[in-house]
Amino acid sequence: MNSGIDLQGTFIETLMDLGLPADVAKVIWMPLPMILMIIGSTVGVLVCVWLERKISAAAQQRIGPEYIGPFGLLAPVADGLKLVFKEDVVPAKSDSLLFTLGPIIVVIPVFLSYLIVPFGQNLVITNVGMGVFLWISLSSIQPIGLLMAGYSSNNKYSLLGGLRAAAQSISYEVPLALSVLAVVMMSNSLSTIDIVEQQSGYGILGWNVWRQPLGFVIFWIAALAECERMPFDLPEAEEELVAGYQTEYAGMKFGLFYLGSYVNLVLSALMVAVLYLGGWEFPIPLDILAGWVGVSRDSSWLQVVDASLGITMTLLKAYFLVFIAILLRWTVPRVRIDQLLDLGWKFLLPVSLVNLLLTAALKLAFPFAFGG
Repeated sequence: MNSGIDLQGTFIETLMDLGLPADVAKVIWMPLPMILMIIGSTVGVLVCVWLERKISAAAQQRIGPEYIGPFGLLAPVADGLKLVFKEDVVPAKSDSLLFTLGPIIVVIPVFLSYLIVPFGQNLVITNVGMGVFLWISLSSIQPIGLLMAGYSSNNKYSLLGGLRAAAQSISYEVPLALSVLAVVMMSNSLSTIDIVEQQSGYGILGWNVWRQPLGFVIFWIAALAECERMPFDLPEAEEELVAGYQTEYAGMKFGLFYLGSYVNLVLSALMVAVLYLGGWEFPIPLDILAGWVGVSRDSSWLQVVDASLGITMTLLKAYFLVFIAILLRWTVPRVRIDQLLDLGWKFLLPVSLVNLLLTAALKLAFPFAFGG
């Protein structure tokens, strides 16, 4: 299976064609992935925050921001600037080193996870052969930062929030990984590009959501719990813990938690789109669309349309899931911490194991339909 061309190889080859040595081209490439990740994910977060404000306002029958820029589009920028210029307060009896490292450890793994997200067939920063495994490994680092933030604050509410965040993330990490393994088993690959290409050819009927409906539901519930979105926002439950592990944070350190929460939400939505909703694939196969309009599949015009539709479809699918997550915030009540842990360990874990075993059995029995 062709795994596409990643941006790294294309960029380096282009510079070499211009006469630059291979080593110089690689050195020029090195800072670009980080710059692309920061700019792209930050823009995605700004859009996500604006959607959160406007959709929440519509759910509550009010207007939401509309005067800060056209349609309130600059409201998220104003929020960010406010946090940047606020005083950075460190509690006197806190562990200042762990207090500072906590939000950094929370944010960095999420940014690094964008390395393996394909926005189109040729739009991925690096096509890692074990991309899914890398993402799961990076996501398991985040609870350490949350626990450090809660412990180092020297505040009982922060400590309880940090403990809740760690327990919640660990309990939902296992079902999430098992649901992903079922998709990997069908795709015969850990590469995110291979997983998307395995769903191509039949349009919407080839998407993994039809072959893995149980895995899709498990993954989405676990992703919401890992992002600490309602109804799973127990680590920050305002009525119980003030702001949980964030209680003692201010200024840019609090801004990092704020940024990391939305970056993680957009990342989770992108991963759902890649793993279950066909990634950049259009619901109707492009070959059929080309036949309808009478255009050759190999025409340069259709290739340009294909590339444009790729990133558009990936973002549309991801932000549709963000829209669902925001609606859940205002329609589903918060669960108790014991109910949340019971759901993870006593329900999602055994169900995800059964789903994995069932996928393996169906793969052996029907290899054509299940990626044999």
